[in-house]
Amino acid sequence: MLNTYFRVIVGTMVLLSVVLTVYVNPNWMWLTVFIGLNLIQSAFTKWCLLETILMKLGVKKTGAGCSL
Repeated sequence: MLNTYFRVIVGTMVLLSVVLTVYVNPNWMWLTVFIGLNLIQSAFTKWCLLETILMKLGVKKTGAGCSL
C-alpha cells in the first residue's frame, strides 16, 4: 500500500511541477529537480522523507517505498 501511495504522490508532484513551469514560472522546474535528487539519494541511503511521513500517517508498509 505504501508503494502505491508513494508512486501516486511523486507522479502527481512531477506533473504539477511541469504544469506550473509551463503556465506560471520556469523556476517551478526546481521542484522537479528536488524530487529527482530525493529519489537518487534514497536509492543510496535507503531513507525517504515521504515514506517516513506516510508511515506516521498510518499507511501500512506492504511493499517498497522509495526503493522501487
